[in-house]
Amino acid sequence: MLAMGLIDTGYRFGGKNPEAGLDCSGMVAYVFDKAAGVKVSGSAADIARRGRAVGRHELQPGDLVFFNTMNRPFSHVGIYIGEQRFVHAPSTNGRVRIERLDSEYFARRYEAARTLLD
Repeated sequence: MLAMGLIDTGYRFGGKNPEAGLDCSGMVAYVFDKAAGVKVSGSAADIARRGRAVGRHELQPGDLVFFNTMNRPFSHVGIYIGEQRFVHAPSTNGRVRIERLDSEYFARRYEAARTLLD
């Protein structure tokens, strides 16, 4: 729910809080700290090295989904919210928003999912 409350928050590279703007990894760090008390830091690739792998068919709300959006593995991350949807902070169009995993763009770039929650 906290991630959903960030919809339309502005994008800012390196941003770690909603007041200044968020990037993808900053949004994940902010949500996990505030909602679950889980400290997460670093880039999307750094975050991908944490947690337990989750199969795409096993995704649960709160799991992290990773994409190759910059010709670099694990270059983008979002928070899965269910029904093939995730919240993320994309630099394109500059606002936190909801996308679909099965959209043409993200389906081709999907790499993996992880859970940081038990």
